[in-house]
Amino acid sequence: MNIDITEVLKALDNPTRLMILSWLKDPRKNFPEQEVDPEEVGVCVSIIQERAGLSQSTISSYLTALQRAQLVTSHRIGPWTYYKRQEQNVAEFMEKLKEVI
Repeated sequence: MNIDITEVLKALDNPTRLMILSWLKDPRKNFPEQEVDPEEVGVCVSIIQERAGLSQSTISSYLTALQRAQLVTSHRIGPWTYYKRQEQNVAEFMEKLKEVI
């Protein structure tokens, strides 16, 4: 996977998107109410929305930005969408950032 560092920086240039990515780093701790295994399946968008206290459309747009930056992936189960971090891509971004800074 080839991470676009500019796209990632744009996605992270929002405190809530950065917080969501942080929450997804340890989903069991941050989303204990999750019914499925959050590390395997991901965290349901409605649970992320509830924790963030923002509208569903706002959270969806934030998650889309994180997905476009290849920091998270989504997985649909029935009517629900689950998100989880792409740890390999996060690590790649961190390495590229070290090269630049």
